[in-house]
Parts: sequence; structure tokens; C-alpha cells
Amino acid sequence: MEQFSLNPKQKINTLSKGMRMKYALALALSHKAELLIMDEPTSGLDPLVRSQLLNILKDYMGKGGKGVFFSTHIASDLEKIADMLIMIDGGEIVFQEEKDQLLDSYRIIKGSTEKLNTDTRKYFLNIEESAFGFTGITKQGSDVMEHMQDVLTERPTIEDIVLANVERTVALSAKTGREPQAAFIGGIYGQ
Repeated sequence: MEQFSLNPKQKINTLSKGMRMKYALALALSHKAELLIMDEPTSGLDPLVRSQLLNILKDYMGKGGKGVFFSTHIASDLEKIADMLIMIDGGEIVFQEEKDQLLDSYRIIKGSTEKLNTDTRKYFLNIEESAFGFTGITKQGSDVMEHMQDVLTERPTIEDIVLANVERTVALSAKTGREPQAAFIGGIYGQ
């Protein structure tokens, strides 16, 4: 309770959402569990409390033999502390990879729209075009570089990868008439 700056005499219904989450986490940690499973633990929290919560989870996992699994739509939280990422859409696993491998397997490609044709478009999960050129995301970076010269490549963020996969799912759903499903990301953390 002291670690979280919580007053044990304060009534739960008088606390903010962030303070309630701290109480819930203090209760979970008091059981000395090896694995915490949390659903959207940082949703609706202000940036300071969210950062504090993530730091508490990092400290917990740093003790060894401890892990945390949580679902979230806040990709930046995963970027900060995830070891393993899982994206599920419509009950199907879209990807399940270690964070660094995932980030290394995708590339953002930028270039002139003149470089795009029917064949090169097939390399991309999604493409945004403007008067200034295109930006696309791909898992086939080496193929793109082989067939498209004079383009820029960048390492994407987790959010870039998630959005590209969600946008692809939505586009495919529109073509097939299947109702798009919400995408959820799970992160596995710890030793």
C-alpha cells in the first residue's frame, strides 16, 4: 500500500480510476502470483498514472520468475515493456512474435506514386497515397527493394504494424462482406 501511496482507510468508491487500478494491482501483487492476467489495465488512465502502472509492472517482473499478460489497444504501452506480442482479430491470430523480431520483419516504404503498379502493390499490407507520393507498410521489404529503386525505408512502430493489419482486415471485409472484428493485442512480459 505504501509503494502505491494508498490510504488504507479511504473508501474505494471515492477513488479515481487510476487509484482504483493501483488498489487492484496492490491486491493482486499481495498474493505473490507468478503470472498476472489483466484486461485493458491502462485504459482510461491519465499519462502519469499509466506510466507509474507500467513502471510498477516492470519492477514486479524484474524480481525474476514473474510475468504479466495483458490485452490492450494502447500500442505505446506494449512498445515500452513487451517481450512478446500477439494480435488477434476475429478469433484468428494475426501475429505472435517477439517484439524485436516483429519490428524487424516489417518496413515502412515511402516513394513516388510512379513506383506503384499492379505488381508492386501486392507487396503492401496497406498504402496511403497523396500528391507527394505514397507510404506503405510491408512484410516483404527485400522484395520491395529489389523491384522498387529510389524508395525510402523506415522501421515501423508497433502501432504502425497493428494499424496496417487492421486496415487490411477492414479492406478485405469490405470485399468479402464479412463483418470486421475488433483487433486486440496481447503482450507477454517478464522473465
